[in-house]
Amino acid sequence: MAWEEWEQLKAEAAEQHTTRMQLNQAEPDSGVDTGTLVSNKAAWAKAGHDIGSFREGIGEALGKLSDGQNGLGADTGCRTAAAQKEVHASWERYVKGVSRRCGKLAGLLEKAGNDQLRTDDSVRAAIGNLKITYEDTPAVGGHGKGR
Repeated sequence: MAWEEWEQLKAEAAEQHTTRMQLNQAEPDSGVDTGTLVSNKAAWAKAGHDIGSFREGIGEALGKLSDGQNGLGADTGCRTAAAQKEVHASWERYVKGVSRRCGKLAGLLEKAGNDQLRTDDSVRAAIGNLKITYEDTPAVGGHGKGR
């Protein structure tokens, strides 16, 4: 296949697929700030804390949900009461699941911050060790006598 034929095939394929996904950059003039990504342990810890704090509100909501069941009475012979208890049980499972998810996500975000810091610290320490190890290594060459 000649080079020109290959170029023609690529051009035809490009014409057929005018819309494509590109994940490594924002579209030009999209209004998206493409500045430098800055991340630190404090930001990750705050995100983890904020997600974790949802659990308190979820716990309060779960308490109110349970309080709403007081006085419902026996569900025998009353389909509405039986349905209410069934709905309550499903919502209780759901709300507890949301609370667990918030707790796990909070832990993951905080761990990400710790891991990021640990990575930065370990890289910094490794570079520092290189400097210490090779600091006094004499340069090779260039020590001509009298030149």
